[in-house]
Parts: sequence; structure tokens; C-alpha cells
Amino acid sequence: MDILHVLTLVGGLAFFLYGMELMGDSLTKMSGRNLQRILEGLTDNVWKSILLGTVITAIIQSSSGTTVMVVSLVNSGVMKLSGAIGVIMGANIGTTVTAWILSLTGIESSNVYVQLLKPTYFSPVLAMLGVVFIMFSKHEKRQMTGRILIGFAILMFGMDVMSGAMKPLAQSPEFQHLFLSFSNPFLGVLAGAVLTAIIQSSSASVGILQALCATGIVPLSAAIPIIMGQNIGTCITAALAAIGAKRNARRAAAIHLSFNIIGTLIFLIAYYVGDALLGFHIGDRLATPVIIAVIHSAFNIGNTLLLANFTGLLEKIAFLLFPLSDEEKLEMEDEFRLLDERLLVNPGLALQQAWKVSVEMLEKSAEALNTAMDLLLGFDAEGFNRVRSLEQKVDRYQDRLGNYLLKITTMELTDETNQSLSIVMNSTTDFERISDLALDIAMQAKKLEEPGMRFSDIALKELEVYRRALSDILKLTLDAYRDEDEEKARCIEPLEEVIDRLDESIRIRHVERLRAGICSVEMGLLLTDVSAAMERVSDHCSNIAVALIEIHAGVYDAHKYLRAVKEKDEGFHRRLEEYLREYELPYDVPDSPAAGPEAANT
Repeated sequence: MDILHVLTLVGGLAFFLYGMELMGDSLTKMSGRNLQRILEGLTDNVWKSILLGTVITAIIQSSSGTTVMVVSLVNSGVMKLSGAIGVIMGANIGTTVTAWILSLTGIESSNVYVQLLKPTYFSPVLAMLGVVFIMFSKHEKRQMTGRILIGFAILMFGMDVMSGAMKPLAQSPEFQHLFLSFSNPFLGVLAGAVLTAIIQSSSASVGILQALCATGIVPLSAAIPIIMGQNIGTCITAALAAIGAKRNARRAAAIHLSFNIIGTLIFLIAYYVGDALLGFHIGDRLATPVIIAVIHSAFNIGNTLLLANFTGLLEKIAFLLFPLSDEEKLEMEDEFRLLDERLLVNPGLALQQAWKVSVEMLEKSAEALNTAMDLLLGFDAEGFNRVRSLEQKVDRYQDRLGNYLLKITTMELTDETNQSLSIVMNSTTDFERISDLALDIAMQAKKLEEPGMRFSDIALKELEVYRRALSDILKLTLDAYRDEDEEKARCIEPLEEVIDRLDESIRIRHVERLRAGICSVEMGLLLTDVSAAMERVSDHCSNIAVALIEIHAGVYDAHKYLRAVKEKDEGFHRRLEEYLREYELPYDVPDSPAAGPEAANT
């Protein structure tokens, strides 16, 4: 084999690996945002977990990608370790799909229709179709489909180039001797594990082995241990992802490794003992791409069917390697555990985690505001401290979320992911401001501790209506944001309009009471400050709703949108009338100064 063949082999390998990366990356981006929802739907049923792991890996064409995802989700506490075991097993089955596709290169027939099944003949058509999708379609999913098709075509081209470059090796006694040495189970397993660990893809390493088999010099006695080793080598990616992770994530990586090591030992012992006792004598037969696919599938399916009944044992092994620590319970209380940087390789999944954290942030802002409004009806130090603590926590959310979202912006994003990212980035500032306003209201409520500072009965009735409207718009905003529900988001603006009117009415009523001499200036100022803060909260709720509606509609002019809604939207005016009736203020302003303590209050 001369230098030209070596260069051709290296070039073919480069095309093969790049094609697999392009295809797998595009498949992941197309399905990335839905992967977490699928994985979170897992139950403790190991067979359901296996099925889902198989399907996900078959879709994204990467068992390493699935396992890294599982390690990250276990690390963040989204997935239980027991549920992760089945997914890891299923990932090993799903990765065998690639080997079967690559095995089509070994089809030999004079029939033109059979020949068309060979990727050599149909992959150029797929490549051309992919180019058409990318160049002439503006639809993102079609463009992504085009990248998948081109990735597959490049992969198959690289496979053909490698096979052609390796043909001279069939005449090389040294190369034949090398493969005969891999008939030693230890050396064969080691060679397969090292190759897969280097390129971090069992699908790619199996493809390389299939290309070598096309030369007709690889005996089954060498191919079998190499395939076993490839399944062990693919664990390196998950192991690297577990470095620096929480102990539960390390356990998931340990389960992946022990699953493949135990399966390899069982398979090899059964093969060699069976060969010795029953005399299979298949080791001298030459391996072909199809036989490699058969062995790869048989091992992974058989290993899964066998060890699926011993998931408890695998979990015990993991806990034996990484015993339960006292710190783990505290780690699970970390509200930022979902923001795992290991998930950034899949921006859609990373954003889904960030979205969950942002929902928690809004929930805490809403809790702070509701607690602050309760203080207006009866101040207590514990409630005040709770508001202050929540406001500080929301500030921490903004810092951590902001940094994580900035890292997501540096990744290559689909239009759908970019759309959701814009909503989160636009809304977190509003969440933080709501918590600030909650603290402002709590500070005003604290003044009620001072002698002679209390609201009159009519002012309390007005505040109760206002408080109910604001609590409802907060709940509506939280529901709309959590579910990305445009219909609920459209209900927010008419309620915000009602709150604006409530704020204006309360100000007018305060002036009337002030003129009548039945309201003190101090309590009037306090009521005005509280009312203004509450109205600003509703403005932030409106901002969140408008961001949801605009970004989904692809329109980015908030003033134009609000003007159009208020002028032309019949649903807006219908809801407005309903809200006006529901949140009507009681009108009970005395005509003259009241006797007693009411005279000093508002």
C-alpha cells in the first residue's frame, strides 16, 4: 500500500466522519426540542425506557449523543437513575441501524433494481435532492432535511473511498497477520475499544470495520472481539461528560460502561465455550458488511434482553462505585441544577431546561408579589422577610439564567429554538422587575406598623378588588408563559387595561377623599405609591404576553400590535367588558369628614 492509497484512505475517513457528524447533528437539531419531553415521559417501566432509547438513538444516529443527554438529565435531576438504565440499553440497539444501512454497500447483483439499493447509486440522488432543499427552500425544516441527505451522501461516499483505498491491503501479508492477531479476544476487544474511544462513535467505528471487511481479509475470529470492544469504547463519551458532574450522573455513565463490559464478557464466554464444545468453527470464515451488521445487532439486542432483567444489579454496581454522599440531598435542592452546560451541545434541549428555570423564576416573582399584597391587609415581619428573600433569589436567577442564555446564543440555532430563546431573554427582565416591585410594595406595607397609619374600610375594599385583579393577571401570565399559550396571552391585555382604569379610579377617589377632608396626606401618598407599583406590575405582565404573541407571529412592533388590538380586535373588547364587570370598585365615598379614626386615614 503506497502513500497515494494512504492519502485516499485518510480522505475517505474524513468524508465518512464528517458525513456522519453532519447527518447526526442535523437530525438532533430537528428533534432536539422534543427530546426532553419524550425522555421526561419515562416511567419506571424498563421496557418502555428501552423502546424510547432505541427510537431516539435511531433518530439522531448517535448512541453517544443519547447517553450524554441521559447523563446530563440525570445530573440535573430531571431523570431518575432507574429510568436512565433502560434508555442507555435502548441506545445500544438504536445505534445498530447505521450498520444495516452501511451493509447495503455489499450488495452484489446484475439486476439493475437490486443494484439501485446500493447507497453508491442512490446516495447521489439524495445529495442532489439535499442541495435543492438547501438552495431553493426558505423553510428551515426542509433545509435541515437537505443537510441530513447531504450528510448521508457524504458518509456513503467516504465509505466507498475507504473501501477502494483498502483493497490493496488484501494482498498485504503484514495486514493479514495483523488481523489474525486480533483473533486473540483481549487484543481484539482492546483494538475495537481504542478505535471507538478515539473517534467517539461506535457507528463510525463499525462503519470503518465494514469497509475493511469489503477487502475480504477480515476473519470472523477477529471481527467478533473488535465489535465487542467497539461497544465498550463508545462509553468514553458518556464518561467524559460525567467528569465534574454530580455523583448520580457518574453512576449513569458507570451503568453504561458496566452494561457493555458485562455483556461483552457473557457474549465472548458463550461464543468460545460453545465453539469448543459444539465445534462451530466459524472463526475462519471471512466477515462481510452484512455479517458485521448481524453480529452488532445480535450482541446489542441479546445483551439488552438479558440484562434488562437485572437493572437493579446494574444500579447496585453504580452505587458501589459511587456511594451515596451526604451532600447529594443538598445538591438536589439547587434550583440551578437544570442549567447543565453539557446540554449546550444540543441547544434545543439546553433551552428547554432554561425555560423551566425561567418558569421557576416567574413563580417566585409571583409568590413575592402575592405575599407583599397580603402585607397590605395585615403586616407581619415573617412575610416581609419572605418577600425580601424571594427578591434576592430572583436576582440570582437573572444572573445565572442570563449567563446560560448567552452561551446558548453562541450555538447554531434553529428558527424554533431562536424564537423561544428570544421569548425567554425578553421576559426574564420583566420577571426581575416584578420581584423588585413586590419588595417596593412590602416596604410601603411596613409603614403600616407606625402609629395611626392604617387604611380606611373603603380603601381596603378598593385594594382588595385591585389585589384580586393583579393576582389573576399574574396567574394568567404564568400559565400563558409556562405553556407558551397564545390564547391565554391574548386574555392578558384586556385585564391590563382594566387594571390601568382601576389605578386611575383609585387616584381620583383618593383626591375626592382628600378634598372632603377625610383622608390624611401620608396615607394618601402611601396608597398612591402602592397603586402605582401594582399598575407597573401589570405593565410587565403585558410585556410578557406581547412577547409571546409577537414572536410567534413574527411581528416585533409592540406599540403597533397593541394599537391594532385595541382598535380592531373584537375579542379584546368582549373580554374587556367581562373584566370591567368582574373587577368593579365599590363606590362609598362619604360626603363629609368622618368622625373618629377614619378621619386620619384613606
